[in-house]
Amino acid sequence: MIPDRDLFGHGPNAQTSVLPGDRRQSVPLSLLEKIRGKSPSMRAIQFLGLLRVPEGKKAGKPLKLANFQKKFVKGAFGKGVTVGVLSIGRGNAKTALSAGLALAELVGALQEDPQPNREIIFAARNRDQARIAFNFVLGYINGLPESDQAQFTIRRGSKLEIEFGGNGGGLARCIAADGKSILGGAPTLAIMDERAAWEREKGDNLENAILSGLGKRDGRALIISTSAPDDTNTFSRWLDEPPPGSYVQEHRPPFGLPADDLESLLLANPGAAEGIGSTPEWLLSAAKTAIARGGAALSSFRNLNRNERVSIENRSVLVTVDEWLSAEVAPEDLPPREGPCILGVDLGGSRSMSAAAFYWPETGRLEALGTFPAFPSLADRGAADAVAHRYVEMHERGELSVMGENTVPPGPWLAEIVRQLDGIQPACIVGDRFRHAEFAEAMNGAGLARVPFIWRGFGWKDGAEDIERFRRALFDGDVKVVPSLLLRFAFADAVTLIDPAGNAKLAKGRALGRIDAAAAAVLAVAQGARMQAAPTRKARAAWA
Repeated sequence: MIPDRDLFGHGPNAQTSVLPGDRRQSVPLSLLEKIRGKSPSMRAIQFLGLLRVPEGKKAGKPLKLANFQKKFVKGAFGKGVTVGVLSIGRGNAKTALSAGLALAELVGALQEDPQPNREIIFAARNRDQARIAFNFVLGYINGLPESDQAQFTIRRGSKLEIEFGGNGGGLARCIAADGKSILGGAPTLAIMDERAAWEREKGDNLENAILSGLGKRDGRALIISTSAPDDTNTFSRWLDEPPPGSYVQEHRPPFGLPADDLESLLLANPGAAEGIGSTPEWLLSAAKTAIARGGAALSSFRNLNRNERVSIENRSVLVTVDEWLSAEVAPEDLPPREGPCILGVDLGGSRSMSAAAFYWPETGRLEALGTFPAFPSLADRGAADAVAHRYVEMHERGELSVMGENTVPPGPWLAEIVRQLDGIQPACIVGDRFRHAEFAEAMNGAGLARVPFIWRGFGWKDGAEDIERFRRALFDGDVKVVPSLLLRFAFADAVTLIDPAGNAKLAKGRALGRIDAAAAAVLAVAQGARMQAAPTRKARAAWA
């Protein structure tokens, strides 16, 4: 680490550091004479190769870019690209790379005829994180010849700034995620570090302020981060729905793989194979430790080290990703439809989803179906719910259907749901007691008036029992289901609210979340657990 002193020997309280009597002139750095590239990307790669590693195991050695880093630089600084987006696991030198690019722009290395008075913004979630990037830039400067160092002015204190006096001049600022910090700025390069971790409102304000300022001088933005915890995060939107002029490079393994799967670990951490950051052996060891600890430790490892979209806010989720994945089996390993079938139903209101779950407690088989009204379309609804094309994909997989115009008609929908059982009569139907009248009409319309209906509430009383029974069945391996996007996304959005007595009830983790399928599954599995636990009644002997 760089000591808490500036490059010119001043203590930590110094506001400005510059060589005594220095009269800086507008001259380029000596190493710029070695750059022969024409395009900004090639010039950036050549410039970075002339720097020295500032810290770590290879401190003092020439900086050597890994293949994935070269690929990102070429893409982000390509012709017609204004925003470069990189998503990669923690410890793959994201900040070190972006700090080097910030220095390249500061000294005017990216163009043969650079703009004068260049402005670089290095934005991070908070000041401490900004200081890490600031120290990386200082470390690179510290590796330059002393004659070149004399052209830099370092400012600490309330502002973290580096000013360059040569080659037309430039100013680099490290700021926290507060949109007011750069109002009126006109950056030529803006770097948003760990964008997924920014506070939602302030982060979006800062991003909007940065992007609006870039247009003044044909600037470029680099957005670099590990994966966000969900699809609604602004960083996820950059990856999933990049606007024109964007270059996206995402190192994220497929969902559902074991945490210690080495191939996917290296996909999320390409630097490990090239001597950057954690070694493959360390990653495997950390994965096994996270698996053994489970819970928040495993969720955090998946999000930060495997670069998966997994929430690390684990205290109130209904079940974690790994807990749910333990129930998924291949289609050929799914238990048969044997024994009584329980139908759990979450009847949707106007314009919302209706969902049903079938559960066979004797075998543990679980199936789920969801239905939306036809208007708006699944594509438009997915855009409005911030899940992109997920609803269309669920429909193509047969997990989500469309019925009705603006609302799903309860009677015909319930009749269609029962037809999916291929002649199997449900032993009972479980649903919300507050929709009693609608359920009664729907069952009459579907010809199910004689099927027993069990009313359950979604409040603290019934909800706490159903959630606990569902979790116990899941953890005991009594729930088996084929991989289902409908259920994965429902459980990803499902959280529990806890009252002072410790009772839990089901709730949405976000306003646009759809937890209907998760609610139906909880109802069905909990009722199945009650049926399995009920004592078997013996027939009484009849006397002649």
